[in-house]
Amino acid sequence: MRLIVRIVKGDPLKVMIGTAILGISVALDGDGATTYLIFTAALLPLYRRLGIKLQYMATVLLLSIGVMNMLPWGGPTARAASAMKVDVGELFMLLLPIMICGLAWVVLVAVIFGLRERRRLGVIKIDLSEETGQLTSVTNYRYLFNSALTIALLVMLILGILPMATLFMIAFAVAMLVNFPNLKHQKELLAKHAENVLAIVSLIFAAGIFTGILSGTGMVDAMSNSLVNSLPASAGPWLGILTALISMPFTFFMTNDAFYFGVLPILAQTATSYGISPMQMAVASLIGQPVHLLSPLVASTYLLVGILNLDYGLNQRASLKWAVGTVLCMLSGAIVLGTLPLHN
Repeated sequence: MRLIVRIVKGDPLKVMIGTAILGISVALDGDGATTYLIFTAALLPLYRRLGIKLQYMATVLLLSIGVMNMLPWGGPTARAASAMKVDVGELFMLLLPIMICGLAWVVLVAVIFGLRERRRLGVIKIDLSEETGQLTSVTNYRYLFNSALTIALLVMLILGILPMATLFMIAFAVAMLVNFPNLKHQKELLAKHAENVLAIVSLIFAAGIFTGILSGTGMVDAMSNSLVNSLPASAGPWLGILTALISMPFTFFMTNDAFYFGVLPILAQTATSYGISPMQMAVASLIGQPVHLLSPLVASTYLLVGILNLDYGLNQRASLKWAVGTVLCMLSGAIVLGTLPLHN
């Protein structure tokens, strides 16, 4: 963070490119909420000082986590692998080059936004010592220990030593004990962030209730069967590509659990008769994830727009076309690489 602030100075184009690079790096944990909290705490003062539109920050961060959420510990990849009964490691290796195509698009979008803001604002010469000083005080605090803890956590996540939630809870407890050994300071820190945490938990419970209604009443099965029955026989060989496109609206209007465990198995069963493997269907189903991040059922997005004080509906409209672009870029990459062939 300190390096990026030093490099970008007052150039909006460099700030936007730095946003994409830093957003992708922080999103290595595959979680939107932590990415938004860490990034905005670091660079929000810089955005406000330069006058760069906060909507551009929101869009680039949403696109970044939309791709990085496909990491094995992000959630959707594990769901798709479980639903299709394929190895999550093999699935991720197929996804990796497709994700790189998506990340290239994220950087391109950041460049477009940066050029727009450079034309609007120009290159502003300001003293960034205050922002750099804030970052220095944060990053130098027990830097070596926190770096080692982060690396150890990532290694254990990749190796799958324990469930993801358990590993994060253990790492959080250790980080709290070392960085804030005083119980009073721990309570103050928890109280400071409790509002955001409770809001996310409430939204997750609400989303769970909605999912239960969809599944318990049979609406998910009805939608899945209606979709399959409405497809003409000639569409069978194209089911892999169609699934990638269908995953955008379906994961927008329903949760990942409902799509991957309710809709995907039905589509895959039909696709098998056309020579499309479960692994290919798993890959196809994940390509629509960047659009899923804009769904009203995704709790972390509420956190981001809340921090930036943006209107949720306006953020959806501003970000949707760029998210669709990410999906189309990854789909094109999957076709060119032969992961989702046009004909079987």
